[in-house]
Amino acid sequence: MRVIAALLLALAIAAPAVVRAQEPAASHALALFGQPKYPAGFTHFDYADPDAPKGGSLVLSTVGTFDTLNVIPIGTPPRSLDLLNDSLMVESQDESGVYYGRLAESVTVADDASWAIFTLRPEARWHDGVPVTAADVVWSWETVRDKAEPFLKSFFRDVTGAEALDDRRVRFSFASRNSRKAVGQVANALPILPKHWWTANGRDVGQNTVEPPLGSGPYRIASVDPGRTLAWERVADYWGRDLPVNRGQWNVDRIRYDYYRDRDTEFEAFKGGNSDFRQEFTSLFWATGYDIPAVRDGRLIRAEIASEDPRGMQGYFFNLRRTPFSDPKVREALGWLYDFEWVNKTLFSGLYDRLGSYFNAEGFRSSGVPEGEERALLEPFRGQVPDALFDTPFALPKTDGGGNMRDNIRTALRLLKEAGWEQRDGLMTNIATGEPMRFEILIDQAIYERVTQPFVERLRQVGIQASLRRVDAAQMQKRQQAFDYDVMPVALAFYPPPGSELRNYFGSGEAGIEGSANLMGIRNPAVDALIDKVTAARDLSSLQVATRALDRVLLWNNYLIPQWGKADAWVAYWNRFGQPKTQPSHRFGDPNGIAFPSTWWIDPAKDAALKRGGG
Repeated sequence: MRVIAALLLALAIAAPAVVRAQEPAASHALALFGQPKYPAGFTHFDYADPDAPKGGSLVLSTVGTFDTLNVIPIGTPPRSLDLLNDSLMVESQDESGVYYGRLAESVTVADDASWAIFTLRPEARWHDGVPVTAADVVWSWETVRDKAEPFLKSFFRDVTGAEALDDRRVRFSFASRNSRKAVGQVANALPILPKHWWTANGRDVGQNTVEPPLGSGPYRIASVDPGRTLAWERVADYWGRDLPVNRGQWNVDRIRYDYYRDRDTEFEAFKGGNSDFRQEFTSLFWATGYDIPAVRDGRLIRAEIASEDPRGMQGYFFNLRRTPFSDPKVREALGWLYDFEWVNKTLFSGLYDRLGSYFNAEGFRSSGVPEGEERALLEPFRGQVPDALFDTPFALPKTDGGGNMRDNIRTALRLLKEAGWEQRDGLMTNIATGEPMRFEILIDQAIYERVTQPFVERLRQVGIQASLRRVDAAQMQKRQQAFDYDVMPVALAFYPPPGSELRNYFGSGEAGIEGSANLMGIRNPAVDALIDKVTAARDLSSLQVATRALDRVLLWNNYLIPQWGKADAWVAYWNRFGQPKTQPSHRFGDPNGIAFPSTWWIDPAKDAALKRGGG
């Protein structure tokens, strides 16, 4: 027995120690790629002044309407609703794809990004004083999964589950591997809602409501006039007011949003002093509309502010679910009939650039011909994508800007002939069926009438029975959600890095789901496969390669007619504000969708001078 015991002891001594896998470390920040700019313990963002004064009232305006204060069901919520609720983390405005803790004090991410644990701050509170718990987070995720409208739901498609580990820790699991994009979308975009408020008194989180919901954020709703006005008040005892991500921000005590039917009315109201700040998106207004005494004497400031924001894609979207837009040659032909150079020169004072990419950001937009890794990624799709994609740089049709489109018209007519259409008695007619080509361009703003009417007239010139129809914002929303349109102008925002949301914009699985963002009705296996490559990318380089390949396939299929864009931010504001010395490089003027820089404040001296009529 002694010999056996001695042998066992010797074996135990000689046996190698069991090495346990090291648990990933918790971090104050989540960087999708690289390292965060701000270290643990940072006090405030560089673009925020921690000593900014609080107080005063602000009036903002927007075009459109709203019919619900609930983001979950299909409806039209106000754009400022992010003021109500804190997210788990918030993206900084001077980095791309880096998030810092708000409700969550830290995040722990698996090495392969298959799971992430968010640890909530113990001091996090709803406005009624009840703590924000992991149970709230899990319930919020389950609510989005089961009841959210398709666009919101699409951001979390890679989430496979969520569980509360205790009151403060919640663990999310993900279908994707080696990509932190899905983690970032949960961190920044998942609406965290108060379970106890929504489940009390028979409230249904799956229904629209104009009852002001309970929140946890820097503001609460003070009053609401559905579709017309929404007023906010700053929460004086806001639990997160001294967090590094909030210090120097949310400085105005009261904010009122007024809603207008169209941009012209809104613009006139702004010039009349009925609102305080405006980010300008209309070149005609920018070029000529500000030639007024208030600008000349300094009471109203007009400024161009450099911005590194990607511009996304804006254009006339074709509804591929309808004839004749299912034919790529018809779509290409219609693009040859659009004279951007004349529109820009004549109507926009030459202030815009033509958009030539769905992903207008350095490293993500395609150019030239595909080479290296990008070409290798596209090779398996030969025969599924246009052959010219491999050896010809994509280029949009151009004119001299003088209105002469003879060459463009000849090209358009040739393409239409190849697609089975010809001019008969002045009408563009389908050779096989004898039916004329007719369609409607749907708009909801008066400003689009003057820029679209020349296009309509050009279409009629070649025999296409095109018409222009204007509806109000509510009708536009309903018709978009039901895919009830032929052609309409749409702008797609893009904030890199791209991820699973691309399926909602371009994926075949979303084309038949009403309320999705696949407005064009794209059903393309090559697009689906490239979206999978984007979402599976393990590093920034491979992500950019896959995005450029996707961009190229989208462009060559002519799913839309690209319009115009501008890199710099055009802003105008009444001279009553103070602002930090450093401005953010990303998302200027619209953090969290509020349409106003959250780091600005009302300067009492400037405000008093403005009220006296001075500059």
